[in-house]
Amino acid sequence: MLQQAVDFKTESDALYQLLKPLSDEDLEQTTQFKDWTLNTVLQHLHYFNYAADMSLKDEQGILQLLKNLQESQKTGESLVAYTDRQLDGIKGQSLLRLWRDYYTGMAGSFREADPKKRVKWAGPDMSVLSSITARLMETWSHGQEVYDLLGVVREDSNYIKNIVVIGNNTFGWTFVNRGEETPYNKPFLRLCGPTGDVWEFNDHCEDNHIEGSATEFCQVVTQTRNIQDTTLNVVGKTANRWMAVAQCFAGPPRNPPARGTRYTRNSDRHRM
Repeated sequence: MLQQAVDFKTESDALYQLLKPLSDEDLEQTTQFKDWTLNTVLQHLHYFNYAADMSLKDEQGILQLLKNLQESQKTGESLVAYTDRQLDGIKGQSLLRLWRDYYTGMAGSFREADPKKRVKWAGPDMSVLSSITARLMETWSHGQEVYDLLGVVREDSNYIKNIVVIGNNTFGWTFVNRGEETPYNKPFLRLCGPTGDVWEFNDHCEDNHIEGSATEFCQVVTQTRNIQDTTLNVVGKTANRWMAVAQCFAGPPRNPPARGTRYTRNSDRHRM
């Protein structure tokens, strides 16, 4: 059994329960992320869940899907417009149910798959393990704007260690993607997980390290928080530069949100 597939479903289920009580009108609310609505978040998650599932089952199908996506971008069509068109403009509770039903079946397929199997994706091939872990990361990342909008502080589980690993592994990618020289001295990480476990990565270094909440580290590397809006202790030139521009996801270089622009609204009201 592939545990990351179980974790992906658990994270998705929590997000579904948060959205389930909302009306079709509620799902048109605008988040703090690029003016995306809750519907936009759902269509994005569903479309790329569909793509990942196709990569597992239909090699020619995923290659054609990726080709079509690339061609649409060459015409200047936005990703939001493209995915909306691919889903025939479905919105509201109908979209919510479509997303839920699909990720449920998809998680079952990945749970039983060979984690070492290689699948096609934009850029290099990746393992099944990497593919479903990326879906967990993106669900957690885009889920953040939903939790923020609805004023709910998410209670994370230790499976966010998967996202920490992605964040740490993409240290070099962050710099290469921006056309910068990759520093040789990867910062030491000492992070506290949701249940109090301490996770350490890379060689110990007193003058080049990042210490604090694993959740906040994940928020920074997924660009759902500006480093200045966290309590992470960042020491050293390399560590500070990394945290200022960290990007653990594919695509062209993107800047993190400006300080103070991403936050949980009315966070004293709810915990979940």
